[in-house]
Amino acid sequence: MPGKIKRKEQHPTDEELIQSALSGEQDAYQALLNRYQKTVFHIVVKIIRNSDDAQDLVQETFMRAFNTLYSYRSEYRFSTWLCKIAANCSIDYLRKKKIKAYSMDKPYQTKNGAVEVELEDKGANPEEHLLRKQKLISIEEAIEGLPPKYKQVIIYRHHDDKSYEEIARIMGIPIGTVKARIFRARELLKKKLKMA
Repeated sequence: MPGKIKRKEQHPTDEELIQSALSGEQDAYQALLNRYQKTVFHIVVKIIRNSDDAQDLVQETFMRAFNTLYSYRSEYRFSTWLCKIAANCSIDYLRKKKIKAYSMDKPYQTKNGAVEVELEDKGANPEEHLLRKQKLISIEEAIEGLPPKYKQVIIYRHHDDKSYEEIARIMGIPIGTVKARIFRARELLKKKLKMA
């Protein structure tokens, strides 16, 4: 059955393509892109609901994936890893997307004429602002004072917004250890902040 063997050679596994890509073969990158482009597009569109911007995010997803391909671990399916990157790119895009703003000082022009905008001032007074700032500073100081292994997981989790799985992979420790350290770090922070 020479035909079947030939067909199998034409369709290398994800693992084979990744190894080829990492050794510098550009065709392997293109093959991975062709294999998963539609899947990534569907994920991105589902999250951001805009097919024009989705094209850009698909490209960004593959750029991020290919730039960090060395960090991919074969115990996870490549498609799962790639879809997580696509979801993160989409969420980042939604966070950064700017909302169109109107000036509060000038009338807004509509087809029926100009509309004045008057809003009640509900802004925090300077004292509240100062208290909030001091609280943030004391939280940062409390985090800085944690033992390194607890400080690291808290920063990954709350500052970098990483999942337990990502933290475990980055630090090379089991997920259970990550959860235990985050729990312990939070307990230590509560104690430090109560004393402050």
